[in-house]
Amino acid sequence: MDGFGSELACSLEGALQLVAKKMPAAVILDCRADGIPAPRLCTRLKQDKITRPAPVVALVAPQADDKHIALLQAGADVTFVRPLVPARLLAYLRKRVCSADRSGEYALAFDDIEMRPDSYRVRRRGQEIQLSSIEFHILRHLVDHRGQAFSREALIGVAWPTTIHVSLRTVDVHVSRMRKALRRIGCHALSRTIRSEGYSFGDEVGSCNALEPNGMPRPPN
Repeated sequence: MDGFGSELACSLEGALQLVAKKMPAAVILDCRADGIPAPRLCTRLKQDKITRPAPVVALVAPQADDKHIALLQAGADVTFVRPLVPARLLAYLRKRVCSADRSGEYALAFDDIEMRPDSYRVRRRGQEIQLSSIEFHILRHLVDHRGQAFSREALIGVAWPTTIHVSLRTVDVHVSRMRKALRRIGCHALSRTIRSEGYSFGDEVGSCNALEPNGMPRPPN
């Protein structure tokens, strides 16, 4: 009814082949004990340059903290806790599809780094990475308040919905993934860990300004 088709895979290799062939709007992992090993499948998808762009959505059981962290470490873009509200999943899929198809999206720039909020992409000197929505929100908050330290609790309030319980360890996993992604485009040591405080972004990063699609500054409202 919402315009999405679906295809099922019942084995790890079958899922990998299907994603490589179809390049779906998203890969939805049904994380059940008797199903495909979800973290292993997620790792394989994110390691392959062909299947890496496909967003990975994981459906996990309540209180499954170990599974949740394992999926984040494997590269899952977002997790939904059962019982699932279908409207939330459909809203996420619509947003990702519209992000991929939209032209003329605006960008945020600081120094030679460009951030695109609609598609959660970060680019530097022609090199591009794509962060999960959580990691993008963390990065943007740290950049907007560069030089300030934020506790893990504060970052939870910034990046996660208030209805979701998030452990402090989960914040560390997302920050670690964000740092690894930034290193891939040559950004080293911009994000700092401050003992007993939390995380911050270095003062050397320039201001964050809105850009038009042609790269010119967007005029203030």
